[in-house]
Amino acid sequence: MFASGGSGHGPAPRRALSRREMLLRASTGFGMTAFAGLAAQQPHFSPKVKSIIFCFMSGGVSHVDSFDPKPRLARDAGKPMPMPVRPTMFNDVKGIMPSPWAFKNYGQCGMSVSELFPHMGSCADDLCLIRSMTSTANEHAQGNYLIHTGQPFLGFPNAGAWINYGLGSENRNLPGFVVLASGGVPLGGIGMYGSGFLPAEHQASLLYPESAEALNNIRPKESDLQQRRRLSFVHSMDRQYAGRGAADPQVETAIRNYETAYRMQTAVPELMGLQGETEATKRLYGMDSADPNTAAYARQCLLARRLVERDVRFIELTCLMRPADPGQSGNPWDQHSVLKEGHTEMARQVDQPIAGLIKDLKARGLFEQTLIIWAGEFGRTPFAQGTNGRDHNPFGFSIWLAGGGVKRGFTYGQTDDLGYYAVENNMTVFDLWATVLHLLGVDHERLTYRFSGRDYRLSDVHGRVIRDVLS
Repeated sequence: MFASGGSGHGPAPRRALSRREMLLRASTGFGMTAFAGLAAQQPHFSPKVKSIIFCFMSGGVSHVDSFDPKPRLARDAGKPMPMPVRPTMFNDVKGIMPSPWAFKNYGQCGMSVSELFPHMGSCADDLCLIRSMTSTANEHAQGNYLIHTGQPFLGFPNAGAWINYGLGSENRNLPGFVVLASGGVPLGGIGMYGSGFLPAEHQASLLYPESAEALNNIRPKESDLQQRRRLSFVHSMDRQYAGRGAADPQVETAIRNYETAYRMQTAVPELMGLQGETEATKRLYGMDSADPNTAAYARQCLLARRLVERDVRFIELTCLMRPADPGQSGNPWDQHSVLKEGHTEMARQVDQPIAGLIKDLKARGLFEQTLIIWAGEFGRTPFAQGTNGRDHNPFGFSIWLAGGGVKRGFTYGQTDDLGYYAVENNMTVFDLWATVLHLLGVDHERLTYRFSGRDYRLSDVHGRVIRDVLS
């Protein structure tokens, strides 16, 4: 759009108005106009889901002890691996190690699930199990960045940031990307939740369900009138700045964040307050558990459902550290020793809450509009590290999806008969996010951002939609 001005000497040259100037000249006010701009973003085609819940199992769950049974591990226990072994994290390679847990077939689909996860097993007919996931990273920080951003290092946007950049927010009172952070930040640091080179408004907001202050500084010390006066002052300064033709995307982002933060003062306490939830619902998730970590993770899962109800696009849950091993904060599934004790404790933390989330979403008619992703950054080796642990294995491991748009009671891909390498329908991180974007109605090849002379995308140049898992 253009503006024209004049003087006594004839019409002045026409110049393009910045979006900021148009906002400031409109009568509807900044907040509503910004919201309208966000809501105007449309998917490329009809979406299957509206929200993503990422249950991230930080540290690396052992697939051969959870969702990928390998009877040969017991038959060949103690023997050396019959195939080449790639370098591991600690290169302490011992013999083949059988699983300490039995497997059972669940549901009409007959999906085989470890006794570690009886509650998830009861949801087998709702799961789309992928047994051929792969990664190119063998270390936690790199693996965490890779599965979150598509790149194994700092500086790239999280998948949640990409999704919010591409689709915008449908809730003007809450961020579009929320991390429920009672479990802390995985190894690699807060940067994996960042927006990278995308506008900063798309980075994650970390909420702390167990804290009296769910969001730092959410309760202001100043009155509402004082806040509005301060925001009005900021807007007036921005109006002067824009009037000089100096529109700056970073300034626009900062002001949108100010406005969102102002509205969150009411929205976040209402979200976190569970007074309207029945005791039966809380029990379904496991909030009454004697294990405090189970109860805490159950609260995250219940809040994830409440965020879905409020149309938040991307929600990530975090695992809590094991009290028996505080040194593993940030990667609590990482059992290089005492695998049986560690995985038992971690499975107890997440099993009932996640199954409760699936059942609650279904009961409320929200399952079809939601996609749950259950994954760690890699799997674990079929051979022992030391006497009773397993090392990292990025060459073939299991994740699962559940919700709208994916097949139910379905298993895709497989690893070899020891569970070391993916040997059928190998899937990459890029394929995962290409498929997720497809379910959101986004063509992953068209969701790009030009940075440093290159068009970047979440799926990079490798990703492909895995149509075999789509319903």
